[in-house]
Amino acid sequence: METKDVIYELRTKKGFSQEELAEKIFVTRQAVSRWETGETVPNTETLKLLSRLFNVSINTLLGSPRELICQCCGMPLEDCNISKETDGNFNEEYCKWCYVDGEYTLDIWKRYVEIGGKEKLEEFKRKLIDEINALGVEGMPKVEKLNALVGGYINLEYCLPNGKIVKFLDDNATYLGNQLECEFGGDRCFGIAANMEFILICTYEENGENPELVIYKKR
Repeated sequence: METKDVIYELRTKKGFSQEELAEKIFVTRQAVSRWETGETVPNTETLKLLSRLFNVSINTLLGSPRELICQCCGMPLEDCNISKETDGNFNEEYCKWCYVDGEYTLDIWKRYVEIGGKEKLEEFKRKLIDEINALGVEGMPKVEKLNALVGGYINLEYCLPNGKIVKFLDDNATYLGNQLECEFGGDRCFGIAANMEFILICTYEENGENPELVIYKKR
């Protein structure tokens, strides 16, 4: 969809006339008309105003020419999950879970932003993937990517040989991990969680039931 069609559709869905839209974003009715005929497109500042008014990203207003991906966790981005700055403008680099009100929420990302940003984080991910694959866990497919995972969602309870029930993760921390189907089939999956200090690999059934610890290795 082209910009002219996007603006027309958003305007009519809101029930605005061209003149009403023009008043809300401080332009003339003629300017709105030219956008909707494709004669011109809004400038950057006007796109920001339209983005906030219609609660859609600038990428959407421009007809979605880019495939947006969260630069922290790798999640595909849509208008419903794109983060916002404190002024209400969309930040099309991150999802709303990794970046909130102008701040990074993920502890791993925060630490790497301080020493080099995305490039350093990606370098760390590659190194971690190599370490995990080098463990040679039987039945576990080769790890190809790691995503950011909140501890509270993956912090399973394990029964140790002495009968003690333990958890290894911090509910409030963020880890790099993934879920992989077992190469031997069956109803169990492999779960991976790692950070700068350790690598944890486990297996479990659907919804994390009956987890079993496979490896907990200090790095």
